Amino acid sequence: MSFFRADNVSVSFGGVKAVADVSFEVQQGEVFSIVGPNGAGKTTVFNLISRIYDLDTGRLTLDDQDFTKVPAHRVAEIGIARTFQNIELFEQETVLKNLLIGCHIHRKSNIFSDILFLPRVRRSELAFRRMAEDVIDLMDLQHYRHQVIANLPYGVRKMVEVARALCLQPKLLLLDEPSSGLNPEETEDLSFWLEDINQELGITVIMVEHDMNLVSQASHRVMAMADGKLLAVGTPAEVQSHPDVVRAYLGD
Repeated sequence: MSFFRADNVSVSFGGVKAVADVSFEVQQGEVFSIVGPNGAGKTTVFNLISRIYDLDTGRLTLDDQDFTKVPAHRVAEIGIARTFQNIELFEQETVLKNLLIGCHIHRKSNIFSDILFLPRVRRSELAFRRMAEDVIDLMDLQHYRHQVIANLPYGVRKMVEVARALCLQPKLLLLDEPSSGLNPEETEDLSFWLEDINQELGITVIMVEHDMNLVSQASHRVMAMADGKLLAVGTPAEVQSHPDVVRAYLGD
């Protein structure tokens, strides 16, 4: 049984089919990458999975749970976290506070117990702090813990966004072009962090990525798209050598 499935998902904008009857599945514990030229529909697939867009047709399931109609604000509750191409952080807050914000999904208290700061609220706050500190250690962000996001280099901000997503303790992590804007050294570090996230934390990852070196290093399987359609699914080597993929990138 597949951990995640997308069955014949489609969406159109103004009569143009951005994603056309795409089906794929991801096994638990995989790093699964989606590749393709600009405009292929990769990020649109992410927007469907994270429920930013509604499907015209198709079905989405995670761990045997159909979440096709789940509203976007409840996606984190079912175990899906996401990063974006354009960094979405609270720029005037510190790294630590951004990560603690990511823990909010696990909060069980109400406004009255928060105001009174009851013992269970204190216990949960300590648990959130431990969770955030564990992620800081995993992502080597100790030096930046108390620095304001607006003062940080771009590459560090990208890693903070990944770290905040990890604080949601997701079953499935969606990474939208995580290496975009990173230098070669930072991209190399990212490949090691992906391995740790996948193997040490046991998180299944779906990644949209243009850097084929990173895709080849980090991915178990790859799906190639073009013009909103699925071209091929397989190992990185199989997909890179597939005739339809070569044609989409290089032409006839």
